[in-house]
Amino acid sequence: MRTPKLGHLAVAGALLAAAVACGGGDGGDAGGSAAPRTLTYWASNQGTSLDNDKQVLQPELDKFEKQTGIKVNVEVVPWADLLNRILAATTSGKGPDVVNIGNTWSASLQATGAFVPFDDALLGQLGGRDRFLGPSLAATGAQGKPPAAVPIYGMTYGLYYNKKMFAEAGIGEPPATWDELIAAGKKLTKDGTWGLAVEGASVSENSHHAFIFGQQHGADPFDASGKPQFDTPQAVAGIKQYLDLMAVHKIVNPSNAEYSNGTEAVQDFVNRKAAMLMWQSAAASFKAGGMTEDEYGLAPIPLPDPSSGGKQVNGMVAGINLAIFNFTENQDAALRFVKFMTSPEEQKVLNKAYGSLPTVKDAYDDPAFQTPTIKTFQEILANTAAPLPQVPEESQYETLVGTAMNQMWADAANGKPITDDYVKSKLTQANQQVQPGS
Repeated sequence: MRTPKLGHLAVAGALLAAAVACGGGDGGDAGGSAAPRTLTYWASNQGTSLDNDKQVLQPELDKFEKQTGIKVNVEVVPWADLLNRILAATTSGKGPDVVNIGNTWSASLQATGAFVPFDDALLGQLGGRDRFLGPSLAATGAQGKPPAAVPIYGMTYGLYYNKKMFAEAGIGEPPATWDELIAAGKKLTKDGTWGLAVEGASVSENSHHAFIFGQQHGADPFDASGKPQFDTPQAVAGIKQYLDLMAVHKIVNPSNAEYSNGTEAVQDFVNRKAAMLMWQSAAASFKAGGMTEDEYGLAPIPLPDPSSGGKQVNGMVAGINLAIFNFTENQDAALRFVKFMTSPEEQKVLNKAYGSLPTVKDAYDDPAFQTPTIKTFQEILANTAAPLPQVPEESQYETLVGTAMNQMWADAANGKPITDDYVKSKLTQANQQVQPGS
């Protein structure tokens, strides 16, 4: 193992922030005929809870063991810990055989050299490059290099809205412009209910929205040479547009500035404490909360005026990838597991359970992926979603800008004026903390 190029990626000692469980297989020859007995798999939290994920995954892992004789020990890792855990594993050379990674981290983690590259030969064992959806496969590493992982769950952002609450407020259609979003939010904010829920203390949610709204104003986090430019006027405008929903327009509850675990804004929507939610796939959480499919609708997040100079972007190419650590002693078994998880049968089972999008074309013949919600997500992902930059420092963008926005939301909740200069100062501080890969 060589020292990762990420180096000091997560500020304030992220590499030391989590204890790493030693994984790896417990026997067998990766190159021989004897199948290894056990793989260790770190799964990301996709469902309503860590226990819910285990309930979804365990029957499929049992199925894999029955088919292959290979047992898979799974640990579901919370999002707040996942990146730090992975980074520590890349440094120590101790960790799982197979791991889920957020697809926006792909190039950053690829730069550590810690993952098996999926060259054409390995992709061929999975059915070939053309099986995978183009946007999802593009978010697996730097352009021109073999993917560091393969996609298993596809996602993007949309605007969920409560149909009954819209009807009660006399709103006939979901908002298509930013002004319409604000106007609808003001009509819906009354009697303890708010127009929109946000996860204001979530680093990942904040950075994703910073990217989307920055794109709408023409911002790019990195220039053509890969140099960070987090504090451009366009980036400032995009983030201020988002913060103003609380600070100026008063359609977001100030308490949302404290929401951090990736479920609280969703629960506010389910419990009718908020009428709108800008989120990724959440069908499983809605169902678990007792919300039926006919109670909510999904529309694209409002687009900017084309004449504003921004981009027609209202989503990001989100999703989850599956990677194999190159220190595994069980690479053949790990590849068999990846092949199983990306098979059309498993893609249907898992993405139906999570309400996400299959990442392989041969899974879409299932009626579950022909619903209005899924079709809306498909259209956004295919036409108006942009990928975050696949550069080694991308994870630093998420960590630094997302953390800066945590403070901005907190200040907005406390009544501090959110001016352009204030936002720029926070983004400049974030930009100055970027540590280029070595």
